[in-house]
Amino acid sequence: MESPLNNPYQGPPITPATLLPALLITESKPDWLNPGDNAWQLIAASLVGYQSVPGLIILYSGIVKKKWAVNSAFMALYAFAAVLVCWVLWGHHMSFGSQLAPILGVPGSTLGQRYLESQSSALFPNATYTFFQFAFAAITVILLAGSLLGRMNFYAWMLFVPFWVTLSYTVGAFSIWGEGFLQQLGIVDFAGGYVIHLSSGVAGFTAAYWVGPRLSHDRQHFPPNNIIHMLAGAGLLWLGWSGFNGGAPSSANLIASLAVLNTHICTATSLSIWLSLDMIFYKKSSVIGAVQGMMTGLVCITPAAGLVEPWAAMLMGVLSGSLPWYTMMVVHKRSSFLQKVDDTLGVFHTHAVAGLLGGLLGGILAHPRLMRLQYGNEKNHHGLMYSFLQGDARKGLHQLGIQILGAVFVTVWNVAVTSIICVGIRQVVQLRMNDEDLKVGDDAAHGEEAYAIWGDGEKSRAYLRRGVTPKLPVFCPCFQPVLE
Repeated sequence: MESPLNNPYQGPPITPATLLPALLITESKPDWLNPGDNAWQLIAASLVGYQSVPGLIILYSGIVKKKWAVNSAFMALYAFAAVLVCWVLWGHHMSFGSQLAPILGVPGSTLGQRYLESQSSALFPNATYTFFQFAFAAITVILLAGSLLGRMNFYAWMLFVPFWVTLSYTVGAFSIWGEGFLQQLGIVDFAGGYVIHLSSGVAGFTAAYWVGPRLSHDRQHFPPNNIIHMLAGAGLLWLGWSGFNGGAPSSANLIASLAVLNTHICTATSLSIWLSLDMIFYKKSSVIGAVQGMMTGLVCITPAAGLVEPWAAMLMGVLSGSLPWYTMMVVHKRSSFLQKVDDTLGVFHTHAVAGLLGGLLGGILAHPRLMRLQYGNEKNHHGLMYSFLQGDARKGLHQLGIQILGAVFVTVWNVAVTSIICVGIRQVVQLRMNDEDLKVGDDAAHGEEAYAIWGDGEKSRAYLRRGVTPKLPVFCPCFQPVLE
């Protein structure tokens, strides 16, 4: 036994609780709360939020013509705010609440303190999960906006956002991630290849059809006004994707780490392949092409980020840098229908095509062990390649069939619902700005300009508002004679 003379410490016995007081269970730290998981989930949600604000705000304002910089950025900012209001009032429960129908949850508010403090399906509170899923919903709408830049009436956009989030996004989220029929069938969509990217690409293309094209001159000549800002926004998008895919497991675990690494492997490969194809066929390396290749890589890996091995992530990068390049650069230019629809930033190719590709490749390349780690043994998930190697291709074909069914459902639903929303809004306010305002751009839409030096903005109403009576927009054409 050690002599008291050799042990100067005479206080109470040392225990883990005295050394690590943060581990003590308190009212603010219940026994089910994992501080590490909660911290990572809040960080991941913030990273996804940074992708939108300021990421896509900076990217959109730089990639369009100077006259549309303010309008494009403002569409993203407004959508971010509007989606949050809809999300906490009814959207979150419609996506992740109790079942109302096989494709939809019961609407309800998440603002109750008891609900927010209670445990979610993971080891953190519902307040964290609500915020994380909101960031996903918000970026989906903002990505969709990329198809509509440069001509959509902002008042129509203000109506479009809440309707689309309510009637389209929540259905896809509940069907695939909630208790919906596709989730029950065993569909694999790790972080939103279908819920977010396929739906935003299809809905954006559909909305672009109904809104109509930009001015012919703008369609033919629409150079970025600030490529450095565009790259800054793209960089925020790329690095923010660590939270996008890394937060999908709802835990700071092995799958999250693998998902982050696979995300960057696929993206770097995709960007390199896209640039190589540009060099081969156009003899020049395009900055815009690099951003598009980056985007298709990020999108393609999303539905399978934590479910495939790194070599498979690299293979997905090769395909995501080549197939969407082909559809955008070759198929689009040869198709009269695709040419008819003015998809400003090519969201159909970078998100719908790449998201579909990733969803199908997830059903083919997903590793059985990683599937078990993510979904548990109760889920009967089987990647086609590994099922074939194990001598039971039937299970893999069944999984691929579910992936195809999910893609068809998301596509058909978004085409139908987006069309209904646009036709309905068209009865209230015009979807497209008139040609005279399209020639002017930001100053006509908002009375503001992006790069006005001192004194240049004097013509704008924005700087004279205190002395001008507000002019309310006429939302319904049938009221026009009365108001005049």
